[in-house]
Amino acid sequence: MTRAKTNRRKAPRKQWRMPRIRIRINWRAVLLPPLVVGALACVAVVARLALDHPVRELVIEGSFQRVSAMQVEAAAAPLLGGTFLSLDLRELKDRVRALDWVDRVRVSRVWPDAVRIRVSEHRAAASWGEHGLLNERGELFTENAQHDYAELPKLSGPPGSEHDVASLYLAVRGRLADAHLTLDSLSMDARGAVEIVLNTGQHVRLGRTAVRERLDRFFAIAAPALSGDFNHIDYIDLRYTNGFAVGWDEQPDAGLAQVAEASGRG
Repeated sequence: MTRAKTNRRKAPRKQWRMPRIRIRINWRAVLLPPLVVGALACVAVVARLALDHPVRELVIEGSFQRVSAMQVEAAAAPLLGGTFLSLDLRELKDRVRALDWVDRVRVSRVWPDAVRIRVSEHRAAASWGEHGLLNERGELFTENAQHDYAELPKLSGPPGSEHDVASLYLAVRGRLADAHLTLDSLSMDARGAVEIVLNTGQHVRLGRTAVRERLDRFFAIAAPALSGDFNHIDYIDLRYTNGFAVGWDEQPDAGLAQVAEASGRG
């Protein structure tokens, strides 16, 4: 028995073809932004060339007592050779701000070719050390005052203690006025001990610790108790826990030689 041969043919494979790709470019979206940016840049350049004039006028404003307008002008002059728009306002402000007695500075451009500088001066609240001055915020704004301001209270202390000493002075000056007393000086030594000297010569020793509490004791107890005998007092020592001691310059007729409760001093 013979088998019939069958021819088995493989089905031809389909040939793979790359799909057709169509690329559509929105040339308006691609080209429009650069064109707009370029146009704006050209406008900016043209505007700058048309509007950027040399600085022709300097306006200086302020209530000048310690600083002169000529000093401000001299500080600003090196920067005024440029143009209206290229002028560095920050550098100009810093140069004027560096002058003694200048507290705040505002600098602005005034169209078309002027610059305005407004100056506020420091208000001296106290002298510091030999030649320094503090403003009302307790900031040391000059260490080389040209004049002796005898009318100002004298503050002193170690370097870096300006703010603490000035803060104490600002806290006490109103209370002294209420007690009809006037401050001559307030000092802090290298150990941090504080002493007040009144304009009538009395020394008020406050020590290093609990200074505010001891001041409260001075105004609440010591000053009222001794008000009739202040002319005879050399010092009042408040470096006690609950009391104070008095050193007499001249023994009063009906006063005590010493008022104290010695519970340790600091």
